[in-house]
Amino acid sequence: MRKGNATRERILEIAEASVLAKGFGATSIEEIIAEAEITKSGFFYHFKDKNELARGLVSRYNDQNDRLLAEVFGRAGELTEDPLQQLLIGLNLFAERMAAIPEGHPGCIVATMSYQDRLFDRDVREMITEVAEHWNAYFTRMIDSIIAVYPTRDPVDSAALARAICCAIDGGIIMAKALNQPQILPEQMLMARQMIKLTFQPPLLDRAAA
Repeated sequence: MRKGNATRERILEIAEASVLAKGFGATSIEEIIAEAEITKSGFFYHFKDKNELARGLVSRYNDQNDRLLAEVFGRAGELTEDPLQQLLIGLNLFAERMAAIPEGHPGCIVATMSYQDRLFDRDVREMITEVAEHWNAYFTRMIDSIIAVYPTRDPVDSAALARAICCAIDGGIIMAKALNQPQILPEQMLMARQMIKLTFQPPLLDRAAA
């Protein structure tokens, strides 16, 4: 990694830890500069103001999640061609990844910043919305591919079901932090997995007839 890129990444890493710990408003450029051991001009070389820093944080967090989703669901796709099993296996692998984080998930930067949206300009607010829509769309596509193959007991809104998965993940992060119980996040991801499984499981009478 080039020195300039390494410095930018270090700034974002420090800023993310501070924002998750005490919020964006309470995170100052001065403290980031001090911890990163750079000059003020060095900071402004990478970020002209706090709104640009916010955009960098959201983009970085989204990229990290995209890589994680690609890894876990890519692995699931290698294990089976069945779209339902791909989602079920992927959620299980995802939960295992979250359970393996020693101190638990540090928090969702997008959720944290969405609670403080008045601190940001319109571009940052729109970016936060776009990231949430991006995650919902990811799972919507997976569910649409399942619906094309598996009949459901009742009509299923794929976008609503996708949002339920995302809410289980973000809600699990929040609840785990609030109760200081890291295992709640993987637990809730597995509950979402069970919800998907039951949604596409045929009724008992149909299974008995088969």
